[in-house]
Amino acid sequence: MTATDPAGQFEPTLESLRTFVCPDWFRDAKFGIWSHWGAQSVPRFGDWYARRMYCEGTEQYRYHLRTYGHPSEVGYKDVVRQWKAERFDPDALMDQYVAAGAKYFVAQAMHHDNFFNYDSSIHRWNSVRMGPGKDIVALWKAAADRHRLPFGIAEHLGATFTWSAVNKGSDEHGPYAGVPYDGNDPRYEDLYLRNRLDGPVDPGNLDPWYTDDPGWHQHWLDVISEVIDRYQPDLLYTDGPLPFGEHGYQAGLQAVARLYNASAARHGGVNQAVYNQKDRDPAIYQVGVLDIERSQEPDINPHPWQTDTSVGDWFYDVRDVYKTSAHVIEMLVDIVAKNGNLLLNVPQRPDGTIDLECAALLDEVGRWLAVCGEGIYGTRPFRVMGEGPAAVRIDGFTEEAVEWTSADLRFTRKDSTLYAFQLRWPADGRAVIRTLTPADKVTSVRLLGHGRVEFEQAEGVLVARLPAKAPAQPVNCLALEIPTLR
Repeated sequence: MTATDPAGQFEPTLESLRTFVCPDWFRDAKFGIWSHWGAQSVPRFGDWYARRMYCEGTEQYRYHLRTYGHPSEVGYKDVVRQWKAERFDPDALMDQYVAAGAKYFVAQAMHHDNFFNYDSSIHRWNSVRMGPGKDIVALWKAAADRHRLPFGIAEHLGATFTWSAVNKGSDEHGPYAGVPYDGNDPRYEDLYLRNRLDGPVDPGNLDPWYTDDPGWHQHWLDVISEVIDRYQPDLLYTDGPLPFGEHGYQAGLQAVARLYNASAARHGGVNQAVYNQKDRDPAIYQVGVLDIERSQEPDINPHPWQTDTSVGDWFYDVRDVYKTSAHVIEMLVDIVAKNGNLLLNVPQRPDGTIDLECAALLDEVGRWLAVCGEGIYGTRPFRVMGEGPAAVRIDGFTEEAVEWTSADLRFTRKDSTLYAFQLRWPADGRAVIRTLTPADKVTSVRLLGHGRVEFEQAEGVLVARLPAKAPAQPVNCLALEIPTLR
């Protein structure tokens, strides 16, 4: 199969694709749920299992050896066949996600492990032909469609060629020293690929992320074109920069043009699809919407963007310590104030269910959004993202909770309403907002979940008197009516 770009308004060039305009549905949605789920959930031992099980000395290697056997005898090809998804109920899960306040949903098509979650005509290692016997992506799409949620697909295939090279190695020590892992078996080359180790292995890192192999570039494009054509996603997420970075962007540009042209064909000539990738260069990310994994922006970005993160590890891990619902809510508020969206993964067990802790977290987020969602959904940034002494630490994949104070506020706006989120309930019963100018004449103040509250305004400073009890936890929101904001 060779992918060809259908005719349309977008050409596969940076110049053409930078005319992309982010659709309002994405800017209004603010909060999405992600199913980062696949065969690597089987061991219940976290992310990158299919790589690290072939890296002698890692936790995953030791777990695999003691649980399944040595990777020369029992490899990832055998793990994928144990994935059954026997209790997977996408409709029930989607009900939970909608109740939690999600306004879009993203399903994983494949991870770096090279096992596909859909009925591919290109690749036999997929969830229909082995393992679950189900088209996971199609089932997710049907459930999202039932709720009229925009439906996205995540692909992690670009880095697979380099990521999977470790399965060609062997132990350096012990009774299996020098015995080749099963990735060397030519019968399984279509899963394990034709690649070789080059130098020492760092199981936690991958450099280079992308290969310069032109055959792999074409294969990636063929697969992603199949996904776009078959499932018509409203969002396509690439785990990494626009493929293939320093090796040339042509495959990536062709896929993005195909995504946008297909969407425009379905929507009267106007593209309604979004492409996510992780290159921070504006010349690249303006072909779509920038995605920042497990971090965010320090301030308002004039272009819409997205944080993707997880409640815990990316794949289900019995050792996990999860984020609290308070942490998730605080992240959401801070991100939305900076013109971003939050895409949250809820780890699924190999049978397809989520555990009680995740279910409780979703319930708590949903209850908060039922009270304060007016200040989240459909909003746009204010002149400034907020005020106060505390701030999120921006440092790579750092996501530590912030010690917020009652002086820390984050702002959003909608028409003539300014929303002020107070990150901690004040001991003195007051909300003090210092960011307003003398021209910002406030006519009324509501505390969401409570009703109108008394306030005083002197010059730009507004002081609102709050009730004895907070209507929401952990963050409360004031709605200020300012006719001059129009």
